[in-house]
Amino acid sequence: MGVSPDRPAKLQETATKHKLGFRLLSDSQMIAAKSFRVTYQVDEATLKQLSGYGVDLEEASGETHHLLPVPAVFVIGTDGLIRFEYVNPAYRVRLALSGSFRSRCFGLVIAES
Repeated sequence: MGVSPDRPAKLQETATKHKLGFRLLSDSQMIAAKSFRVTYQVDEATLKQLSGYGVDLEEASGETHHLLPVPAVFVIGTDGLIRFEYVNPAYRVRLALSGSFRSRCFGLVIAES
C-alpha cells in the first residue's frame, strides 16, 4: 500500500498511467504524514522550480499547505505497532524492499509514502 499527498482524482490518473500493482491512498490534507512526522514545508523558491517542471502542488493535492512527505517506509504489525521504519529526508535515496524482506513481513501491512 502506498500513501500519497495527491488528491484522490489525481491518484487515479497516476495508478492508470503507471499501472500500479498496489493500493494507493490519498493523504492530501497530510493528516497521516503529520502523524508519522514525515512532512516538510516547500519554500517559495522550490515551488517556483517545481512549477517550471510542470508540477503544481496545489492542483495535485487540492490544498494550499505546500507540504510534502519525505520518503518513508513503515512496517506496521497486525497489533498496530510500528515494527520497522525508514525515513530519509534525501528524497532521491529510497529503500529497496527485497523479496526476502517482504517475505519476513508476512502478516504485516507495508505503508510507503
